[in-house]
Amino acid sequence: MTGVPDKPLNREPSPPELISQFFTPSSSAYDRNHSAVPELDASTHVVKVDGNVSKTLSLSVKDLKENFTQHEVVCALQCAGNRRHTMRTKIKEVNGLDWFDGAVMNCKWRGPRLRDVLERAGVDADSSNSHVAFASYQVECQDDTWYGGSISLKRALDPASEVLVALEMNGEPLSHEHGHPVRMIVPGVAGARSVKWLDRITVQSTESQNHYQLYDYKVLPPEATDAEEAKKFWDRTPAVQDMPVNSIVGSPSSESSVTRDKDGTIVVTGYALPSGDDGPVVKVEVSTDGGHHWTKAVVIDHPESSKWSWALWKARVSIEAGSDKIILSRATDAGGNTQPEQSKWNLRGVCYNGYGAAEGLKVE
Repeated sequence: MTGVPDKPLNREPSPPELISQFFTPSSSAYDRNHSAVPELDASTHVVKVDGNVSKTLSLSVKDLKENFTQHEVVCALQCAGNRRHTMRTKIKEVNGLDWFDGAVMNCKWRGPRLRDVLERAGVDADSSNSHVAFASYQVECQDDTWYGGSISLKRALDPASEVLVALEMNGEPLSHEHGHPVRMIVPGVAGARSVKWLDRITVQSTESQNHYQLYDYKVLPPEATDAEEAKKFWDRTPAVQDMPVNSIVGSPSSESSVTRDKDGTIVVTGYALPSGDDGPVVKVEVSTDGGHHWTKAVVIDHPESSKWSWALWKARVSIEAGSDKIILSRATDAGGNTQPEQSKWNLRGVCYNGYGAAEGLKVE
């Protein structure tokens, strides 16, 4: 087994690069790892399906591709810690990598539905309280000897949830960095559950017993002020599943200079994300006066957008000349969820979805 590197690959693109196109190319997609990146051989890789099923399966990549109907889903995938830097700097210090606004990608994923794989294994659909755990035993992680996550069996079997055992990203085989040769894709859910380098799917009575399901990626209560205090709350705090509605201002960037047009306006652009399965994004608003007045942005239509995908948006707004100007954004999805001005602090700095902001602008 490959050892854990001193600094696992973790990177994010700049907002202008990120929002330059609807589909995020693999080269621009963020990387989040707790381990080394294994280079697996698709011709020999096997995914085992076991647990509370009538028939244990050992599926090759060829099996997954040729013996199951292939489905596509266009969805955003984001780290639960996306925008952690804002929580850290706007509220107070948190534990975790200092993600800015780029730990998100929007891609077209292809592969068999998890539902179809589980039905082939003879899952008991009446096991309403069961979970489906995903695991990769390919590499040792920083806090465990393997990586895992889980979702409810109910979500796994719901066709509307569109959970995939993914083999492709944007029409190409998965890159090594993004899970080659097979990974999970759970739309609307924190990326931690979309396990890469997948080699086991288990139907079980408990959620995944992996460290990253039980002791990470949870919105701990404010009383959990440090690692010692957090010990009281890990067992009673649910693991993050659905991500909240969100948006960011991608351009102009914070601390940049911008020149107004003759009419005193500038163009502002960014991305917006729906909450869980409450998409799509239906409205984005922009403010240049601290949230007193809001201008409705144009949500840019794309022929392949879905309830799970992000929305790129654009607005032309009036703004006064001067220094230290701030532009805010807020999104609303089809479920009626609207971004708050600020979200609650939590020790791990996850699920931050306060107003998007470009700050420290010099406007001429």
